[in-house]
Amino acid sequence: MSTPTAPFTDPALIRGTLYATADRIGQRTSALHRAKITGADAAATIAALAAAAHPTPTRVADIGCGRGTTTVELARQYPAAAIVAVDQSPALLAVVRDRLRTHAREINLVTADFHHLRGVLADVDVAVAAFCLYHSRRPEQALAEIGACLAPGGHIIAATKSADSYTTIDQVIAASGLDRGAISRPSLYEAFHTGNAEAAFAAAGFVLHRRLDQQHTFRFTDLAHLAEYAVTSPKYRLAPKLAADPAALAAVLRARLPDEPVTAASTVTYLVAARP
Repeated sequence: MSTPTAPFTDPALIRGTLYATADRIGQRTSALHRAKITGADAAATIAALAAAAHPTPTRVADIGCGRGTTTVELARQYPAAAIVAVDQSPALLAVVRDRLRTHAREINLVTADFHHLRGVLADVDVAVAAFCLYHSRRPEQALAEIGACLAPGGHIIAATKSADSYTTIDQVIAASGLDRGAISRPSLYEAFHTGNAEAAFAAAGFVLHRRLDQQHTFRFTDLAHLAEYAVTSPKYRLAPKLAADPAALAAVLRARLPDEPVTAASTVTYLVAARP
């Protein structure tokens, strides 16, 4: 399957294959959560950083909210605050709505691109941008747009991953012969990662208040478990049949490689910042 050089920043893929439905991200998250053996819960970490930055906000926005895991955590932490969930995928916002309803909490859902928030979002005390800014080719512009929506004294908490995240999986896919270019292709997180995130914040005019780096480790129990994750990654150039069917991919991997656990790692970086 042909994929763009930088699939996480390709607008057509973002609107289409990646997030047109909640299926891919749901499968990806499930595979990672079952594999995780070390590392603090990301949503809980973000909520704790938000509470330290602003304990009693009036308005909180989860920008690029995805399936709403962090949104739910923020809604629990701030029962009196107005919560706004922002994403450009209506399918993902529908998941967020349903998840919050199970917690008897109504929130404001906004379908928007985080490059164009002025006019749809304002007076935000706490803005969260978790694991989404690597979808921007110019993350400093997205950050500046979020900053323009902050109330005086407002804070942004962003989370991202290291550019070398999950490289062990790249090595397995390359070793199988199914995609030998997997190890040399740019990282999915190339646009905004642990190494350049601070520079993007500075370029957007923010003052960094805190940085937290955590190491997360994942142990995929076997090649079938690995295949569940691999088929969700737009980085790999697999035959259409294999890209659409984790069982078929697992069968080919088992025929070519030892069927044993695979351990992968990712550094997760959290940044707390405010406008001067």
